[in-house]
Amino acid sequence: MRRSSGRRTAPVAAAVLVVAALAVGCRPVTVTRTGAPDSKGVRYAPTTPAPPPLTAHPAPARHTAPARPHRTGHPAPRAPRAVMAVGARGAQVRELQARLTQLGLFDRAPTGYYASVTAAAVATFQKQQRLPRTGTVQPAAWRALRARTREPSRTELYPPTTRPVGVPDARCMRGRVICISKRSNTLAWVVDGRVVSAMDVRFGSQYTPTREGTFAIAFKSRRHVSTLYHTAMPYAMFFSGGQAVHYSADFAARGYRGASHGCVNVRDKDKVAALFAAVHKGTKVVVYH
Repeated sequence: MRRSSGRRTAPVAAAVLVVAALAVGCRPVTVTRTGAPDSKGVRYAPTTPAPPPLTAHPAPARHTAPARPHRTGHPAPRAPRAVMAVGARGAQVRELQARLTQLGLFDRAPTGYYASVTAAAVATFQKQQRLPRTGTVQPAAWRALRARTREPSRTELYPPTTRPVGVPDARCMRGRVICISKRSNTLAWVVDGRVVSAMDVRFGSQYTPTREGTFAIAFKSRRHVSTLYHTAMPYAMFFSGGQAVHYSADFAARGYRGASHGCVNVRDKDKVAALFAAVHKGTKVVVYH
């Protein structure tokens, strides 16, 4: 029996290794005769490099922070603050209303109170000037209005009334009398037949009419609040039960679109305040048509 030579054993062993690797699904590895000898004196070593040694804690992957937006150092511009808006009151509002009246945009006497009627007039002016229709007076609108109007006169700022004063009733011509005309919607403070001051007024609705006749001031209340309707009645001068002459913020804001519950509403606060100071308990009041 012939002995097989060692030279044939090595190729056979290599072939066996390749077949075994394919059988288990691994990638075949080419071997060379290098390295330490096996039991039969043949040296084998894989040609692919060995994998790096494993470590207990792999180095964490580095995450690049997203780039921050470039800042110029200049904050975004804010909208200009309104010079006047709904709820404002005072001399500047009165001037605004007088200037709007010059342009035919405000059809009543200045009241010094900024409400819906004033806001609507301002919005109309802004539309004419191609400005944002905010209804509030921004600096640009105020400058434009002042440039297109003149300085209001004292009479424009404090007109005696927006309506012609009614012919005083004969009962108003003697003594100190609060003379109230339903026909002209005016109140005149008459002293010895001379009209000292006049102001616009409105009356109760058809369901709560203001009584007509000759009366006298029963009592005054500067900061009165209605116990029936829970509404403010500043400078109230009661002349017939619960009916009184007093300032009305609603009348100042809405005009003749509203009505009272029987009282005589005044929309000019300064004028009714002056009247409140001038009259006393017992002062004559005449309400006529």
